[in-house]
Amino acid sequence: MDHTALLALFDRDLREGARPDGPDARVERTGGVVRQVADAQGWNGVLWSALDEAGAEAAIAEQIRAYTGLGLDFEWKLYGHDRPADLGQRLRAAGFTPGPQETLMIGEAGGPVLDAEPPKGVRVLPVTDAPGVDLVAEVHEQAFGADSTWLRHRLLAQLATDPDTVVAVVAMAGDEPVSAARMEFVPGTRFAGLWGGGTVEGWRGRGIYRALVAHRARVAAARGYRYLQVDASDQSRPILERLGFMPLATTTPYVYEPGRAAARS
Repeated sequence: MDHTALLALFDRDLREGARPDGPDARVERTGGVVRQVADAQGWNGVLWSALDEAGAEAAIAEQIRAYTGLGLDFEWKLYGHDRPADLGQRLRAAGFTPGPQETLMIGEAGGPVLDAEPPKGVRVLPVTDAPGVDLVAEVHEQAFGADSTWLRHRLLAQLATDPDTVVAVVAMAGDEPVSAARMEFVPGTRFAGLWGGGTVEGWRGRGIYRALVAHRARVAAARGYRYLQVDASDQSRPILERLGFMPLATTTPYVYEPGRAAARS
């Protein structure tokens, strides 16, 4: 895979050419910025921007006005190659709070990732209904220690209105859900995104995460998608590199919450 060409393809198809990620979302293009607007339980934020030093602060201020006017918190998803080079500093100065930096990684759906299998006693099941979504949400809460209300809302809506764009799976050890993940397809592109892979404490280090990546890779390859995209944490990056994924760029979520921003000003 050619690093420069692949990053340009990613930017064009998944950022500048972004599509709404759910039935209640819309994508808007205005003033060199591509943003998604959804309800309060959906993802709201800036996906792509083409800014220069002269216009960056005005563009940032416009996004703040647009989202706060709707009563929404939002995220500016900043990549390491975005311009201007000091965009992260400008976002912090405007009241955004940076989250943990992750690594954008791309793998071939038909590559070495296909070979991983779950450990003995663990089976991978597809999620197609509300009880299955509850299992995914239960794993999410245990693995990440975070509320899963938004995840239930999103998965249920996707399965009900556009099931061909999402695949969710849960790994079961007997009757216990021990790991879960999802994959979202982007029609008209060669990319499928891997999201939410998490394993509950006590079951980590046994190859379950690898197995869920491999399961989703097989599904993506069967549907004709070439590339798998992941925003990898420091914990998952080495696993993905062993599975043939290549790091392309860093990505950092800058979150704007009006109450917090006002307190800092």
